[in-house]
Amino acid sequence: MKDAQNTVGNMLDKQSVSFIGSVSADGFPNVKAMLRPRKRDGIRTIYFTTNTSSMRVGQFRENPKACVYVCDSRFFRGAMLTGTMEVLEDSESKEMIWQEGDTMYYPGGVTDPDYCVLRFTALSGRFYTNFHSECFEIPEA
Repeated sequence: MKDAQNTVGNMLDKQSVSFIGSVSADGFPNVKAMLRPRKRDGIRTIYFTTNTSSMRVGQFRENPKACVYVCDSRFFRGAMLTGTMEVLEDSESKEMIWQEGDTMYYPGGVTDPDYCVLRFTALSGRFYTNFHSECFEIPEA
């Protein structure tokens, strides 16, 4: 893959939905659709919002292994990033990605105890297009 940072980054920015994967307590994979990431630093660090009380947050606290998948159905291509997910509840992280309208999900505002940030750190990736897939490494920042 010529430029994973640019290709996968553009997919993350342009698709309205991406998917996160976690590991359940009994070791099975779980996948959840999410709104596009709120912020990203290249494709190595990706930020999402979610409810602190969600099942997924509990799973990431137990086992941080995770993946993020994004697909572009128009061109039948997709990318999976594998790495770890952290649950952040500090005010700096919450304020960093807060957006107008978030009170629809978190009525208590940016300090709502049921609002948290998921920070995904990618270690490697796999890209699929034109009936071919290839793995790629993600360099440290």
